[in-house]
Amino acid sequence: MSEVVIVEAVRSPVGKRNGGLSTMHPADLLAAVQSEAISRSGIDPAEVGQVVGGCVSQVGEQTFNVARTAWLSAGLPLSVAATTVDAQCGSSQQATNLATALVAGGVVDSALACGVEVMSRIPIGAPMRTEFGRPTPGSYFEQYEMTSQFEGAERIADKWGISRSDCDEFGLRSQQVAARAWAEGRFETQIVPVDAPDLDDEGKPTGSSHRVERDEGLRDTTLEALAGLKPVARENGVHTAGSSSQISDGAAAVLMMTREKAEALGLTPRARIVDTCNVGVDPVLMLTGPIDATRHLFERTGLSMSDIDVTEINEAFASVVLAWAREFGPDMDTVNPNGGAIALGHPLGGTGAVLMTKALHELERTDGEYGLVTMCCGGGLGTGTIIQRL
Repeated sequence: MSEVVIVEAVRSPVGKRNGGLSTMHPADLLAAVQSEAISRSGIDPAEVGQVVGGCVSQVGEQTFNVARTAWLSAGLPLSVAATTVDAQCGSSQQATNLATALVAGGVVDSALACGVEVMSRIPIGAPMRTEFGRPTPGSYFEQYEMTSQFEGAERIADKWGISRSDCDEFGLRSQQVAARAWAEGRFETQIVPVDAPDLDDEGKPTGSSHRVERDEGLRDTTLEALAGLKPVARENGVHTAGSSSQISDGAAAVLMMTREKAEALGLTPRARIVDTCNVGVDPVLMLTGPIDATRHLFERTGLSMSDIDVTEINEAFASVVLAWAREFGPDMDTVNPNGGAIALGHPLGGTGAVLMTKALHELERTDGEYGLVTMCCGGGLGTGTIIQRL
């Protein structure tokens, strides 16, 4: 198996719902980060063996293999093939894992992993419109209870004894460290400023544009303010809008290749992929995947939590991260040190590649060695990747 290295990783700002990126076609937003990853690396785009992209709501503007549409819309070589995958919230992390496998297995010697979701334009759940039937047949209900992610998060809180105050405190922490990250310029090396079109009252482009350069989900809040929010699931539940991920728009791209290919192209490898996984977990609790994925990766690699310098775990809900933390006992200063989806947002199919990008750049900023990226996914999955900075 060939050693797989990362040579570039970039992300767009994460836009809030109906915010600065909401006027962009998803393929154009994905094209922007695809193009920037290629441009920053300095390689001929024809050197890319395949593009693997993640997207959850593959309907309307996000259907028809959006990874391929974006590549062509950017004017990049038509000879480069692309695939769009759906592993629910972990889609673009699974895209990086599949791209890793393609390179490690010798199918291609370089690949661009990426992902996008513009939830302002394609709402969550859009592909489940009932005029085309329901995604789960009657036989599914003979096997499993159907729960929502909201209910799954509450059941996780029940099982691990996580309180409303625990969730509020974690939500505040996400906002505070994200604000610090922006104040200290920690995201400057990874962000791709995006020029989004201005639209008229009929939704048509006016010919002018506005630039989006910063994550838009940050909120100036307090524990008192968070304590006053209504629960989003159960009447007396522990999660609110202040301790749950935000509906968002965003995209990211990660360029990977064999070490030999990087050296042949005169590129400096920035990190290597140590191991990857996608594990199945209880689809009723649904969101415990990061626990099983982390355990699986540690068992395979011989690493432990004490070896990990940066963890990026998706903040789908506060209880997901807090339950994982109770299982592994990490130094929480190294977990989502620059904020997560509660503060920055969660553009579904784009988030995995966003987290990969954040982990790489934070390892470089802090001179760390090992990074862990893991996500929970609808339907009971857990994606995981360990990288080692070179």
